[in-house]
Amino acid sequence: MSVRPDSNENSMIVGDGGKKTSLSIFRKRGRVDVVFLALILGLLTTGLVMLFSASYAHAYYIYGNSYHFIIKQAEFAVVGLLLMWLISHVDYRVLKKFGLPWILYGLSIVMLIAVLLMPTLSEGFDYKRWIKIGTFSFQPSEIAKFAIILLFAYLISKNYDKMKKFTTGVLPYVGLLGLVCILVVLEPHLSATILIFLIGLVMMSVGGAKLGWVIFSLGVLGAGGFAAIMTGIVDYGRDRIMYWFDPFADASDKGYQTVQSLLAIGSGGLFGRQLGESRQKYLWVPEPHNDFIFSIICEELGFIGAAIIIIAFAVLVWRGVMLASRARDKFGAMLVVGLTFQIGIQAALNILVVTNTIPNTGISLPFFSYGGTALLMLLAQMGVVLSVSRECRISKQ
Repeated sequence: MSVRPDSNENSMIVGDGGKKTSLSIFRKRGRVDVVFLALILGLLTTGLVMLFSASYAHAYYIYGNSYHFIIKQAEFAVVGLLLMWLISHVDYRVLKKFGLPWILYGLSIVMLIAVLLMPTLSEGFDYKRWIKIGTFSFQPSEIAKFAIILLFAYLISKNYDKMKKFTTGVLPYVGLLGLVCILVVLEPHLSATILIFLIGLVMMSVGGAKLGWVIFSLGVLGAGGFAAIMTGIVDYGRDRIMYWFDPFADASDKGYQTVQSLLAIGSGGLFGRQLGESRQKYLWVPEPHNDFIFSIICEELGFIGAAIIIIAFAVLVWRGVMLASRARDKFGAMLVVGLTFQIGIQAALNILVVTNTIPNTGISLPFFSYGGTALLMLLAQMGVVLSVSRECRISKQ
């Protein structure tokens, strides 16, 4: 590869394989995809409204301030929207230059190792998921999600014609993915491990890997997860699987959260109790602003409201697939696939947990659950998708 400056100070000429293309970081480009942007803003706005409704009782009880969670989340949302807007104007192809995919992957590995050496931040739990610097804290697994998506998009775009072979289309990707998953499961954080692995499998499949090898990799995940639970690496796993079958067997302890969630969902009925009228959020559902916010959504908005939100997530993923199919290059297409399926898979896993369809793994609902750094990362990643969409409109014209 050769790189030399262009006449535009914000541009460069990149030569790769004898071909030269102009890469202008801040050059004038097409408009973002309005449908995708509207879906993001709609989910974010609805999420903020539901977060306030679900959290104010808990916030008042713990902090003496009903606005504790919503003020912080709104601040992060504003910063995140600004970040999304800025990133949407940056040419996404800069992300594959200067070794950035490998640098970010390496950095995520270092942080995942570092978090294992740090003390726990949650009293009563032996979890090591957070790195805290002063008053600022974040989960390295959030960085690892984007690192895997970026690196896989880069590698698949370079080796697309070799993806059918096991040695070049499966083995290196499973190795890179496996290293991240092993470190995340040691935290232990089973839900993040499952999410990261599924994102990788989706990108491998869409990128051209044979379906048989992808299914085999999925089987390896299942076997590894079972082994982690049975050997005690994920020490909370066995109880959660046991009480998944019958949470009412210990409704006051091990099955308490699931039972309260199901009561909230059931009491919502078809049309819900109306916004703000949930009863279960009054200290019945533990931390209703986090992983189990969807149960409060079902109680207040009913089956109809919950279904609309599920459909919105589905349409977001569908729109992402459409953008990927019209992307300017394979790198942009794979970025969009990874980033939109991350949201779709994470939302699906959260809803399946809250409805007790699968065992409780502890995973947040995108755009809805409380978490400032997670929201910042999410909106920044949506900025990357919007950046790709600008090129989709140019190539379509």
